Amino acid sequence: MPRPKKKRKIKSPPKMLGFKPFGIKFCNSSHISLQYEEYESVKLVIYDKLSQDTAAEMMEVSRPTLTRIYNSALKKIAEAFVEGKSILIKGGDFEFGKEWYKCKKCFKLIETTIGTTSCVDCLTSSKNELISLND
Repeated sequence: MPRPKKKRKIKSPPKMLGFKPFGIKFCNSSHISLQYEEYESVKLVIYDKLSQDTAAEMMEVSRPTLTRIYNSALKKIAEAFVEGKSILIKGGDFEFGKEWYKCKKCFKLIETTIGTTSCVDCLTSSKNELISLND
């Protein structure tokens, strides 16, 4: 029986749910699912310019595991770019270090260590107006 997958540490969720190609209707394009840990690996290695060793430590995985996650993400991004497919960021084996919410009105990400919070940008304080991203 294989060993269960270890949850990858994600510092913060992406600000968006995905991307779509310009000039193609979303409903007419195929979709590619990019997992949260794949997004995080690309963010750490390319955007934050960290070495794969440092990125692996931050995600609490081995460097070879990070390389597999990273290569999978690059392959999916390239496929979406070349074939005009939409990218949806969802799923995977991950956990956030803190509680994260997204405001339904202004879509701002809200970080908290306490269970409930409010959006200071649009003054949303109702728990029904905040989406938990930790599930």
